[in-house]
Amino acid sequence: MKRFKFIEKKNGNLKDDILSGLTVALALVPEAVAFAFIAGVSPIVGLYGAFMMGIVTSIFGGRPGMISGATGATAVVMVSLVKIGSDMGGEGAGLQYLFATLLLAGFIQILAGVFKLGKFVRLIPHPVMMGFVNGLAIVIFTAQLGMFKTGNEWMHGSQLYTMLGLVALTMFILYGFPKVTEKVPAALVAIVSVTLLVIFGGIETETVLSFVQAKGGTGIEAGLPSFNFPMIPLNLETLYFIAPYAAIIAAIGLIESLMTLNLIDELTETHGNANKESIAQGAANMVNGLFGGMGGCAMIGQSIINIKSGGRGRTSGVVAALALLAFILFGATYIQMIPIAALVGVMFMVVIGTFAWNTFNVMNKIPKSDAIVILVVTVVTVMFDLAVAVVSGVIVAALVFAWENAVRIRTRKYIDDKGVKHYEVFGPLFFGSTQLFTSKFDVKNDPNEVIIDFAESRVADHSGIEAINKLAQKYTAEGKSIHLRHLSADCRKLIDKADKIIDVNIMEDPEYIVAVDGFEDFTVKE
Repeated sequence: MKRFKFIEKKNGNLKDDILSGLTVALALVPEAVAFAFIAGVSPIVGLYGAFMMGIVTSIFGGRPGMISGATGATAVVMVSLVKIGSDMGGEGAGLQYLFATLLLAGFIQILAGVFKLGKFVRLIPHPVMMGFVNGLAIVIFTAQLGMFKTGNEWMHGSQLYTMLGLVALTMFILYGFPKVTEKVPAALVAIVSVTLLVIFGGIETETVLSFVQAKGGTGIEAGLPSFNFPMIPLNLETLYFIAPYAAIIAAIGLIESLMTLNLIDELTETHGNANKESIAQGAANMVNGLFGGMGGCAMIGQSIINIKSGGRGRTSGVVAALALLAFILFGATYIQMIPIAALVGVMFMVVIGTFAWNTFNVMNKIPKSDAIVILVVTVVTVMFDLAVAVVSGVIVAALVFAWENAVRIRTRKYIDDKGVKHYEVFGPLFFGSTQLFTSKFDVKNDPNEVIIDFAESRVADHSGIEAINKLAQKYTAEGKSIHLRHLSADCRKLIDKADKIIDVNIMEDPEYIVAVDGFEDFTVKE
């Protein structure tokens, strides 16, 4: 039996990009509306945000095939911003403060791309990535459960059974249709088929229109977004108010976007440009600030739908954005007929394809520290948000790495025939290992001549240099001579009284630097 593959490793083409773009556009509508309500703004502001984020990042971004739009991660930050802004300036002022914040957030993201900070996404460990996708799958799943409510009440009886039946039918089509043909995205076929069944079968169920109305809106029809510079006081008080929100939105947006980029890279076995994507995300948020959208970042669920449907090029994102705009301008009547169950079914299949199911197989095979990182990132993602989870995971992984390397430092000791004691140091000397390093030396009982050899060690930071300085001072205070060998040129410059205590052997001493800035600097020259 052929194993079901959620993501096919294949090259894209124009037909696949167009069809997948249409599929994504359909899935964007309820998401954008829902996130707009979370942020406390009109559904149209959310839809405009999804359109502008999508069109700008698709054309100028660093990851073809990735979809951006209004997201929950940024919407949560916007809630208090809009509320406090309204309290400060009256009704409607909160929205103007939001647009101004997006301008500043976008500028910060552009700076991150210009200064090439996007490269640091490559430093994220694999356990963090695994926990990230697992937490993401759970978040997407739990978000869909809210669709099984009418108002504040859970569905029950025939209404619930109808919803579940339509969801199951959608998932069945998504699973089975690719076995018939892969020329048309299964998600598009499933959405259209279930919609037609509901319309012509006279089935009573929740639709996009009833969903919008239940949230307090009237519909999704509107005109083109128009230019409007934020109408707020341009003074330091305003800057102090919006700056923290802008920084948080910029950080969350970049982390989520670059993690999505990393995930899509793995799924498609291709490579995106993180710095270029950072600049495009910033530009898209600034456009939102000037044309009345709520901004956002990369959308992981919709990006996976696009990849699953065959979208690989920039055309897929452009089509998704333009189709969304067309829905707003001309097709609202028809799009509002789509049953929510069809979209929920698509998202449930995204959950199945996103979750790293091999986690259960590897948890008892990988180091306990890696397993803890996976669990921490997964739990924090579900409880807080993706950005906090990734930062937490990286911090935990870094601390574990530092601890493991800290205990690796050791010394080999011997006294030669001249009565000189030798310490041969092995392992990295850095802030985490300085205390253990110092404990290896018996200053009071050592002979008058001591040689410390760093040929098999590496001084990684200034804490290591200070540890050597303090050790040398202890020997000097005891009236003993200490000689340091095989230290780098940088270390020799920073060691106190280096000329007196360091033996320089040009034939043996390696030339390396104390600290590095980037992988390309890890070079050793003899």
